[in-house]
Amino acid sequence: MADDIVIIDSAREESLKKYAMLGYAMHLFGLISLIGFVIGLILAYIKRSDAVGTIYESHFAWQTRSFWWFVLWFILLLLPTVLTIGFVPFFVIAQVWFAYRMIKGWLRLNDRRSIP
Repeated sequence: MADDIVIIDSAREESLKKYAMLGYAMHLFGLISLIGFVIGLILAYIKRSDAVGTIYESHFAWQTRSFWWFVLWFILLLLPTVLTIGFVPFFVIAQVWFAYRMIKGWLRLNDRRSIP
């Protein structure tokens, strides 16, 4: 991806960075309130096409992939978890994993680095 980086003007870059940061913030807020997940996901999908060829494209893709993996594992493991070890351990582990991915992305974004 490093060879495919497109040079963009600073105003557009700042705008994309702010939207990516807002997406990370909304996804983290989603761990407390479902509306955060919804807003973060919609934002990532809307801005993804504006970010094609930039480092921000990888951040919007990271946010959407993280969300859908979280949902998939939540659904697949919900019933077995409830029936065996209880809901709390799984819920905490899933939230920590998701928070880790959002914080990792946010830190790389702050350093103006793409997500591999």
